[in-house]
Amino acid sequence: MQLRFVRSESAFTYFEALALYLGRHGAPIAFYSDKHLVFRVAKKDAKGGQGMTQFGRALCELNIEILCANSSQAKGRVDRMNRTLQDRLVKELRLSGIDSMEAGNAFLPDFMEDYNARFAVTPAHSDDLHRLLNLAPDRLTEILCKREQRYVGS
Repeated sequence: MQLRFVRSESAFTYFEALALYLGRHGAPIAFYSDKHLVFRVAKKDAKGGQGMTQFGRALCELNIEILCANSSQAKGRVDRMNRTLQDRLVKELRLSGIDSMEAGNAFLPDFMEDYNARFAVTPAHSDDLHRLLNLAPDRLTEILCKREQRYVGS
């Protein structure tokens, strides 16, 4: 889990959060998400991008599979986690007197550690499936960016 307070939800803020996550944990085998438009293309007849969002393209380049919640059970897991975090996190921020994004972002690492210590469920298999990220530092920046295909007319 990676948490960040941002002014707006976009591919760029997800790139920043992903870079933090990769630096801390390495690359996961898969990325599990809801069906936010950052993660999936909603239009069936989308032009360009091979039907992939900028975030999806970046995950593909990093060899990370993206899994969007499709079943009602999977959607429920994602939504339940979001509702729990929104409820519990707002209360924790208020109790700690946090009133700015900067202070909130400084608070989040300790919050995540405490939250995981209290609510984590022991996995059926304890193997860590994160992989080392064998990229030059500037290569990650080249991947986590917006790219557009250009067509040259004849």
